Amino acid sequence: MDIPKIFGAFLAIIGIVGLIYTAVMIINDTEEIKKLIVVGILGAVFFFSGISLQKPPKK
Repeated sequence: MDIPKIFGAFLAIIGIVGLIYTAVMIINDTEEIKKLIVVGILGAVFFFSGISLQKPPKK
């Protein structure tokens, strides 16, 4: 298996966990806005960078 694909899958999983954690924080009406924003942005960055590593390179 390819190293970038393994790393991309790992990043995507971390991103999904971060996004789910952010959704749970929103549902529970947490008042920690800074933490909510930081975790949400980091989750999205990890998720989209992981997905971009899964795509085949352009020729």
